[in-house]
Amino acid sequence: MDPLGVVSTFQKVQESWVERSEEFQELWISLLDALQSAVLEEMNRILQTKEGVESIDTRDSVINTVKNYASFARRLHTILGNWLRDLIEKAKDLNEHDRMRAYFWARQIMSALNPSNYFWTNPFAVQKFIDSGGKSFLIGMGNWFEDLFEGEFLSRLVDNKAFEVGRNIATTPGKVIYRNRLMELIQYACSTEKVYEYPIVFIPPWINKYYILDLTPETSMVRYLRDQGFTVFTISWRNPNETMKDVTFDDYMIEGALRAIQISHEVCRTKRVHAVGYCIGGTALAALMAWLNRERRKSGTGAVATWTLFSTLVDFSEPGEIGVFINKNSVEFLESILRSTGYLDKRYIDLTFRLLGADNLIWRNVIHNYLYGGTPPRSEMLYWNTDGTNLPAAMCSFYLKEFYMNNRLVEKNGVTLAGYPIDLGLISQPLYCVGTHLDHICPWKGTFKTVNHVSCDVRYVLSSEGHISGIINPPSAFSRRRYWAGKASRGETPDEWLARQEVCQGSWWPDWVSWLTKGDRRSTKARLVGNEKYPPLEEAPGLYVRER
Repeated sequence: MDPLGVVSTFQKVQESWVERSEEFQELWISLLDALQSAVLEEMNRILQTKEGVESIDTRDSVINTVKNYASFARRLHTILGNWLRDLIEKAKDLNEHDRMRAYFWARQIMSALNPSNYFWTNPFAVQKFIDSGGKSFLIGMGNWFEDLFEGEFLSRLVDNKAFEVGRNIATTPGKVIYRNRLMELIQYACSTEKVYEYPIVFIPPWINKYYILDLTPETSMVRYLRDQGFTVFTISWRNPNETMKDVTFDDYMIEGALRAIQISHEVCRTKRVHAVGYCIGGTALAALMAWLNRERRKSGTGAVATWTLFSTLVDFSEPGEIGVFINKNSVEFLESILRSTGYLDKRYIDLTFRLLGADNLIWRNVIHNYLYGGTPPRSEMLYWNTDGTNLPAAMCSFYLKEFYMNNRLVEKNGVTLAGYPIDLGLISQPLYCVGTHLDHICPWKGTFKTVNHVSCDVRYVLSSEGHISGIINPPSAFSRRRYWAGKASRGETPDEWLARQEVCQGSWWPDWVSWLTKGDRRSTKARLVGNEKYPPLEEAPGLYVRER
C-alpha cells in the first residue's frame, strides 16, 4: 500500500514528536499564528482598497486581482514549506536516512502545491489567456489530451518529432560490426591518418540509449576522441522485452562489456584497450576489471591498459537522493511487477528520475505546456533523456538488492559474477575517475569512494554541472565550466582531496586525452572498420538504438 515509503516516512517523523507534545504544540501554534497573520494582512489589504474589493471590469483589474491572490498564495505556500522543514529538522531520534527521505517527500509535496502550477494563481497564465482570447488555454488542454492519448504520465519534456537518430543526432560515421542478444558493437571510422595503438571501448549505461556520447557533432565525445586520433568503439544496448526476463548482470558484464573488449582486440590487432564505463555501465566495468584481474592471475593475460569511470558508483553506501526510492517495500513492490511483466518498464525509471528534479523536469513543463499553451522545446539532450529503455527482471532485482541495498560489490568476495568472486582490491590498471559536482544520481563523494576499494593509481576529476552536463562537456572558448583534477590516494576523504586541488577552467576532456596518451603516440595507420571475421553489418547507429 505504501511501496515508496512516503506514509511510513512521515509516520516516523510524527512518532519522533510523541514524547514531546508540548514542543509539538508550540510548533503547531507557530504555524497557526503565521497563517492567521497572513490572512489578517490580506483582509486588511482588501479593506484598504477604494471600494473594499477591487473592480474586475477591466483587463488590468483582473490581472491585478490575480497577482494579489497569487502573492497571498505564495506567502501561504512559503509558511507551510518552512513549517514542514522545521518539523523534520527538529525531529529527534530520526536517523539520517529517514530524515533525508522526509525532506525529499516534503519537497515533492511543496513543489506540487506551488501556486505557479495552477491557473488562477499564475498571473502570467491568466495574462496569456486574456491576450490570446482564450486560445492559450485551448492549446494547453489540447497538449494535455495529446499526452494522455500517447500514454504520457507527465507532461512532455520535448518535441519528439524534431529528432531522429541517424538523421540529426548520433551521426558520427561508423558501422555495426557485431550483434548478439544484448548489444550491437559500433566501430567508428577513423578521421586521422595515424591513430594511437590502443582503441577506446565505451560501455554506456543500459538505462538509457548510448548516443548521449554522440548527440550532436558539437557535443559528441565519440567524434572528439576520433578526431584526436583514437579508434573508437561503443556498445549500443538492446531495449529488453519480456523474452529477456532472465538476463542477468553477469550477462551484461560478459556478453556485453567483455565481448566488446575482445572484439576490439581482434579488429585492431592489439592486446589492450582503454575501457570506459558510464553510470551503471561503469559499475559493470569495475566488476569486470576485478573479474579480469582474478582471471589474469590464472592465465597470465591482460585485456585492459587503462579504465575510466564516468559518474559511477561501486560503493553504494551514499547513493544520494535516488536512495529514497530503494527500500525493502519498494523492491518487493517492483519484484511483483517484474514477475508479471518480465522487465521494468522505462516509464517507472523515467518517473523516478523526473521526481529527482521535479521543479525542472515536471512542473516547469506542466506550466509551459498546459497553462501557457506552449510548444514543448526542441532539445537534443531532453530528447535523449526521454528515449529510455527497460530493465530485465533478473538483472534489475539483483542490482537493487545486492548493490544498492546490501552494498556487496565493495565487500571482498562479497558477490560472485560469472563464476568468480569479485574483489575490487585486485584491480591494478590505472583509473581515471570522473565525478560531477551537482550529480543527484551518483553523488561525487560517492563516486570518490571507489578510490578506497582499488589498488591502482587513480586520477580523480571533479567536473562542475550534473550527471550528464558534467560529462558531456566539450572544449569551447566560451565555456564557463570548471573542473578539479589530481591524484587521489587510498584513505583520503573527498573534502581532503578537493582542498588541495586547483580549479581549472573549461573542459576536462583534454586532460583525459593527455592521461590516456601518456607514453603513446599516433604511430598506427588508420584502421578500417571491421575485418573478415567481423564485417560491417550496417551503418551506425544500428537497429537496437531504434527499439522503443
